[in-house]
Amino acid sequence: MDPTTDNAGNTGDPGRARASLEALRAEISKAVVGQDPAVTGLVVALLCRGHVLLEGVPGVAKTLLVRALASALELDTKRVQFTPDLMPSDVTGSLVYDTRTAEFSFQPGPVFTNLLLADEINRTPPKTQASLLEAMEERQVTVDGTPRPLPDPFLVAATQNPVEYEGTYPLPEAQLDRFLLKLTIPLPSRQEEIDVLTRHAEGFNPRDLRAAGVRPVAGPADLEAARAAVAKTAISPEITAYVVDICRATRDSPSLTLGVSPRGATALLAASRAWAWLTGRDYVIPDDVKALALPTLRHRVQLRPEAEMEGVTADSVINAVLAHVPVPR
Repeated sequence: MDPTTDNAGNTGDPGRARASLEALRAEISKAVVGQDPAVTGLVVALLCRGHVLLEGVPGVAKTLLVRALASALELDTKRVQFTPDLMPSDVTGSLVYDTRTAEFSFQPGPVFTNLLLADEINRTPPKTQASLLEAMEERQVTVDGTPRPLPDPFLVAATQNPVEYEGTYPLPEAQLDRFLLKLTIPLPSRQEEIDVLTRHAEGFNPRDLRAAGVRPVAGPADLEAARAAVAKTAISPEITAYVVDICRATRDSPSLTLGVSPRGATALLAASRAWAWLTGRDYVIPDDVKALALPTLRHRVQLRPEAEMEGVTADSVINAVLAHVPVPR
């Protein structure tokens, strides 16, 4: 097989790559009703080599969304159900003694995949949550002093229930900062919920995506071509300054105890760049920054208790910042 051609028959052409990634929405909609913003966020994360945190109440198709994405992209995927008794080695892998050779050999864990679905990540204690930090940041796992690289592409799509739910452990700030985006999965509208029930009544099986008609429309070659094109998307000094001003303004907000770090500013710039390319431009405009500000920054700020009691949310603070920071012309 030609190394520039993936299994879906697509070549590493940027134009074709964009068309293939845009086709993901239609393909995933065969399994998931609505949720276009979440699909777009997952694609942006893949282009930026980032990770995604999906938050929503149980039963809004968070897991199905990630599985459908993996099927439509023809990527290897593994799922880990995070539980209170899950151990770090259950995620990363461990050394296993082989009685035949009298030696230890490494048994890879489920993290060795392209798309890791970390289901209900906030139901496991911090020690196990932390087992993902090196994988997410360094793209490797170190066991017994030996670093082992992870496949490329590699994306962690973690789902979590709102922390108010019983039996959940809030993710620490250091780990939240490793996620490029935090996407909120809302309850469906009335018509969308009717569509969901109609599909199930007609025999839709969420465990059999092939039967639902989900087919690969893009692959690793498309992602590589897209990433190369995103890296060439122009960013003016004014846009860079705009991103910095937004992030610095969060640090001065009276409603926050923790503002956006420089890592968050870098993430916002990268996500805006990917979104600009997806929409067909080779340069970033202020609207791209505004479009990605909420999912990129909402999990990187911390509300003051008194502000939280008054009903202030991270999204409302970021929206207020966007409204007050001067937009470059």
